[in-house]
Amino acid sequence: MNNESLILFFIVAVVLVGGALVFSTFVPPSSTNPQKSETYECGIPTKGLSWLQFNVGYYLFAILFLVFDVETVFVFPWAVVMKDIGMVAFVEIVIFFFILILGLLYAWKKHALIWE
Repeated sequence: MNNESLILFFIVAVVLVGGALVFSTFVPPSSTNPQKSETYECGIPTKGLSWLQFNVGYYLFAILFLVFDVETVFVFPWAVVMKDIGMVAFVEIVIFFFILILGLLYAWKKHALIWE
């Protein structure tokens, strides 16, 4: 890829992103409905304060979910190229799974997987 193509690519990217931003500010319908300013637009008035502090367990559970979700993103491409790469890929995925299992054992020990 030569420099002119790269510069053209970035110019087109900036124009498309800028055009989308300008388009989104002028085109959408606006509503002055008072329910739009409520915390939840379900039609039921909130009771008390809407800004509550959540238990840290929810965040830990979400982070653990993301870790094991990202694991699947790495495992599928590995499974595709495992036959071509050979033993090197196998050793690398064993190390990867070992690190994930250590993280799971740590979360288990800290009781991050108990939903209360």
